[in-house]
Amino acid sequence: MTELQNTRRGVKDLPLTRLLPNMLTLFSLCSGLTGVRFAMQEQWENAVLAILLAAIFDVLDGRIARMLNMASKFGAELDSLSDSISFGVAPGFIMYEWALKDAGGIGWIAVLLFAVCCALRLARFNTMLDNHERPAWTKRFFTGVPAPAGASLGLFPLVLVLECGDTARLMPELYAFWMIFVGGLMVSRLPTFALKGWRIERPWIAPLFVGVVAFAAALITNTWLALSCAGLFYLLALPISWGSYRSRMKKEEPVCD
Repeated sequence: MTELQNTRRGVKDLPLTRLLPNMLTLFSLCSGLTGVRFAMQEQWENAVLAILLAAIFDVLDGRIARMLNMASKFGAELDSLSDSISFGVAPGFIMYEWALKDAGGIGWIAVLLFAVCCALRLARFNTMLDNHERPAWTKRFFTGVPAPAGASLGLFPLVLVLECGDTARLMPELYAFWMIFVGGLMVSRLPTFALKGWRIERPWIAPLFVGVVAFAAALITNTWLALSCAGLFYLLALPISWGSYRSRMKKEEPVCD
């Protein structure tokens, strides 16, 4: 009788692999919240690493869902909610505990705006998924800075201080304006490179592997220097991505006689 009732209700067993992407999303959420805990204990290194780990889980859950053809509406909604906390709320709170609380009201305003911009960026991303009229080449670009990159940029001043020491500290008000600026990048229309849309030519595959291994080794041996360089590289790539997008747009524009 129980089996018959379960069948009628549409209840059936699910393979563990089908749950793996959602499990990784929950790992990302837990890692982001753990970063908040580390911030409350003033363990700044662990707080930054927790957000970095959340970003890694966030990348893996989407990739694995697509590889296994396990993408679902539930997973997409869970991923957005997790990202909003891990890359919006958590980095803002970490920065507030580290420096922004000394900036007074402007510090808290920066935290609020950063979290709100992250949520708006994720909501816009979800709505754009249903737009099937966009050219295929636009998949190479995000609209605005993605949430994990925004979280990393928001924590960039803290990473610099961890690498360079207190000599790199600035006024808390400047950090507040930095957080507002990064929040603006997330909700902007700025085209930014999306790795999932790019294809690598065969001659560049080996150098790419070497570069990835070198960066991984740098992360292990000198974590904060590697993260500082990665942050600077990403900032320098923003105008390049904009220029690449504009160049492709001009090629796609119809020529008028």
